[in-house]
Amino acid sequence: MKQIFWLMLLAATPIIEQRGAIPYGFVQGMPPILIFFLSLLGSLIPVPIILFFFNHLYEWLDKIPKFHRLVAILDRKIDKNRAKFDKYKEIGLISFIAIPLPTTGLWTGSMIAAFLKLDFKRSLICAFVGGTISAAIITILSMWLPRLF
Repeated sequence: MKQIFWLMLLAATPIIEQRGAIPYGFVQGMPPILIFFLSLLGSLIPVPIILFFFNHLYEWLDKIPKFHRLVAILDRKIDKNRAKFDKYKEIGLISFIAIPLPTTGLWTGSMIAAFLKLDFKRSLICAFVGGTISAAIITILSMWLPRLF
Protein backbone atom coordinates (compact mmCIF):
# COMPACT_ATOMS: atom_id res chain seq x y z
CA MET A 1 0.00 0.00 0.00
CA LYS A 2 2.89 2.33 0.81
CA GLN A 3 4.45 1.73 -2.63
CA ILE A 4 1.15 2.61 -4.33
CA PHE A 5 0.96 5.89 -2.41
CA TRP A 6 4.55 6.85 -3.29
CA LEU A 7 4.14 5.89 -6.95
CA MET A 8 1.00 8.03 -7.29
CA LEU A 9 2.59 10.89 -5.36
CA LEU A 10 5.66 10.84 -7.62
CA ALA A 11 3.42 10.78 -10.69
CA ALA A 12 1.51 13.83 -9.41
CA THR A 13 4.71 15.77 -8.62
CA PRO A 14 5.84 18.41 -11.12
CA ILE A 15 9.01 17.62 -13.07
CA ILE A 16 9.12 14.01 -11.78
CA GLU A 17 5.68 12.96 -13.06
CA GLN A 18 5.48 9.63 -14.89
CA ARG A 19 9.14 9.83 -15.95
CA GLY A 20 10.15 9.15 -12.35
CA ALA A 21 7.12 7.26 -11.04
CA ILE A 22 7.16 4.42 -13.55
CA PRO A 23 10.85 3.51 -13.06
CA TYR A 24 10.24 3.74 -9.30
CA GLY A 25 7.44 1.18 -9.65
CA PHE A 26 9.75 -1.19 -11.51
CA VAL A 27 12.48 -0.78 -8.90
CA GLN A 28 9.88 -1.66 -6.25
CA GLY A 29 8.97 -4.83 -8.18
CA MET A 30 5.39 -3.85 -8.92
CA PRO A 31 3.53 -5.42 -11.90
CA PRO A 32 3.85 -3.34 -15.11
CA ILE A 33 0.08 -2.98 -15.66
CA LEU A 34 -0.40 -1.71 -12.09
CA ILE A 35 2.51 0.73 -12.54
CA PHE A 36 0.97 1.98 -15.78
CA PHE A 37 -2.49 2.62 -14.34
CA LEU A 38 -1.35 4.07 -11.01
CA SER A 39 1.13 6.45 -12.62
CA LEU A 40 -1.50 7.57 -15.14
CA LEU A 41 -4.05 8.14 -12.39
CA GLY A 42 -1.53 9.95 -10.18
CA SER A 43 -0.37 12.20 -13.01
CA LEU A 44 -3.97 13.15 -13.89
CA ILE A 45 -4.87 14.27 -10.35
CA PRO A 46 -3.41 17.81 -10.66
CA VAL A 47 -4.77 18.44 -14.19
CA PRO A 48 -8.25 19.82 -13.33
CA ILE A 49 -6.78 21.92 -10.52
CA ILE A 50 -4.20 23.42 -12.88
CA LEU A 51 -6.83 24.07 -15.55
CA PHE A 52 -9.09 25.87 -13.04
CA PHE A 53 -6.55 27.92 -11.13
CA PHE A 54 -3.46 28.41 -13.29
CA ASN A 55 -4.32 31.80 -14.79
CA HIS A 56 -5.12 33.31 -11.39
CA LEU A 57 -1.92 31.92 -9.89
CA TYR A 58 0.09 33.00 -12.92
CA GLU A 59 -1.08 36.62 -12.67
CA TRP A 60 -0.42 36.64 -8.92
CA LEU A 61 3.10 35.18 -9.30
CA ASP A 62 3.98 37.74 -11.96
CA LYS A 63 3.39 40.50 -9.38
CA ILE A 64 5.91 38.97 -6.95
CA PRO A 65 9.47 40.04 -7.84
CA LYS A 66 11.02 36.69 -6.88
CA PHE A 67 8.75 34.82 -9.29
CA HIS A 68 8.72 37.34 -12.13
CA ARG A 69 11.73 35.64 -13.75
CA LEU A 70 10.01 32.24 -13.69
CA VAL A 71 6.89 33.75 -15.25
CA ALA A 72 9.04 35.37 -17.94
CA ILE A 73 10.66 32.00 -18.76
CA LEU A 74 7.25 30.34 -19.03
CA ASP A 75 5.98 33.22 -21.18
CA ARG A 76 8.88 32.81 -23.59
CA LYS A 77 8.39 29.04 -23.82
CA ILE A 78 4.67 29.40 -24.47
CA ASP A 79 5.06 32.30 -26.90
CA LYS A 80 7.73 30.37 -28.80
CA ASN A 81 5.29 27.51 -29.38
CA ARG A 82 2.04 29.52 -29.52
CA ALA A 83 1.68 29.37 -33.32
CA LYS A 84 1.99 25.58 -33.27
CA PHE A 85 -0.57 25.25 -30.48
CA ASP A 86 -3.01 27.71 -32.08
CA LYS A 87 -2.81 25.84 -35.37
CA TYR A 88 -3.10 22.29 -34.07
CA LYS A 89 -4.61 22.81 -30.57
CA GLU A 90 -5.73 19.35 -29.46
CA ILE A 91 -3.24 17.35 -31.54
CA GLY A 92 -0.47 19.71 -30.42
CA LEU A 93 -1.46 19.44 -26.78
CA ILE A 94 -1.69 15.63 -26.91
CA SER A 95 1.69 15.42 -28.65
CA PHE A 96 3.31 17.81 -26.20
CA ILE A 97 2.06 15.83 -23.21
CA ALA A 98 2.79 12.42 -24.77
CA ILE A 99 6.49 13.05 -25.42
CA PRO A 100 8.28 11.96 -22.22
CA LEU A 101 11.02 14.58 -22.18
CA PRO A 102 11.99 17.22 -19.60
CA THR A 103 9.65 20.25 -19.59
CA THR A 104 6.88 18.28 -21.29
CA GLY A 105 4.13 16.37 -19.54
CA LEU A 106 0.81 16.87 -17.85
CA TRP A 107 1.78 19.79 -15.63
CA THR A 108 3.25 21.89 -18.43
CA GLY A 109 0.60 20.77 -20.92
CA SER A 110 -2.19 21.72 -18.51
CA MET A 111 -0.60 25.11 -17.89
CA ILE A 112 -0.36 25.71 -21.62
CA ALA A 113 -3.99 24.68 -22.12
CA ALA A 114 -5.08 27.06 -19.35
CA PHE A 115 -2.85 29.86 -20.62
CA LEU A 116 -4.22 29.51 -24.16
CA LYS A 117 -7.74 29.29 -22.70
CA LEU A 118 -8.52 26.01 -24.44
CA ASP A 119 -11.87 24.37 -23.65
CA PHE A 120 -11.80 22.69 -20.22
CA LYS A 121 -13.38 19.37 -21.30
CA ARG A 122 -11.22 19.11 -24.41
CA SER A 123 -8.14 19.91 -22.35
CA LEU A 124 -9.00 17.11 -19.90
CA ILE A 125 -9.46 14.66 -22.77
CA CYS A 126 -6.18 15.77 -24.36
CA ALA A 127 -4.41 15.38 -21.00
CA PHE A 128 -5.83 11.88 -20.59
CA VAL A 129 -4.87 10.79 -24.12
CA GLY A 130 -1.40 12.37 -23.94
CA GLY A 131 -0.81 10.99 -20.44
CA THR A 132 -1.86 7.52 -21.56
CA ILE A 133 0.54 7.59 -24.50
CA SER A 134 3.35 8.90 -22.30
CA ALA A 135 2.73 6.28 -19.61
CA ALA A 136 2.72 3.54 -22.27
CA ILE A 137 6.00 4.76 -23.78
CA ILE A 138 7.74 5.03 -20.41
CA THR A 139 6.39 1.68 -19.21
CA ILE A 140 7.57 -0.09 -22.37
CA LEU A 141 10.98 1.60 -22.19
CA SER A 142 11.29 0.71 -18.50
CA MET A 143 10.58 -2.94 -19.33
CA TRP A 144 12.77 -3.06 -22.43
CA LEU A 145 15.88 -0.97 -21.59
CA PRO A 146 17.13 -3.06 -18.64
CA ARG A 147 17.13 -6.14 -20.87
CA LEU A 148 19.72 -4.51 -23.10
CA PHE A 149 22.28 -4.53 -20.30
